[in-house]
Amino acid sequence: MEIRSKLVVLLFYLVCLSCLQLSAQDGRNALLSLSPFERAVVCIKHFEGLHTWKDYPYVGYGHRLLSGERFTAAMTERQADSLLRADLMKRFASFQRFGKDALLLTVLSYNVGEYRLLGNGKRPKSILVRKLELGDRDIYREYVSFCRYKGQVLRGLVKRRKVEFALFYVP
Repeated sequence: MEIRSKLVVLLFYLVCLSCLQLSAQDGRNALLSLSPFERAVVCIKHFEGLHTWKDYPYVGYGHRLLSGERFTAAMTERQADSLLRADLMKRFASFQRFGKDALLLTVLSYNVGEYRLLGNGKRPKSILVRKLELGDRDIYREYVSFCRYKGQVLRGLVKRRKVEFALFYVP
């Protein structure tokens, strides 16, 4: 599929997201009028939802509890929003070297983990990150490939990746 037709499809998903999150009439304009960081917050809130005690060890809008943290599922939406913003700022700092792709990688890492993208002692860097480091920005296929859970492709994750790409990829 050609890049333009991919962008048209992604724009369609963007419109769908804005209709769900905001009013149908002004949703698209309101979403696009937000700063990119605020769009990231709205996008993650939409797809993650507010986690409950059943989602342990995840609290708030998808924050994974680390050892020593004492957050509970009983947190308010305001506390969850604050925690989400703090998490995104910390992750954004890890990806700043990628320039205009930093926010796109930040949003992806919030769901899949930084180690899946940047690698660690046991896991190599993702193909997505390696392509960006080489200056190749044709990353749509690699970005959307992060849609598996326990080896299965989930339609909801495919939709999420397409919406994220439409919102945060800067040509």
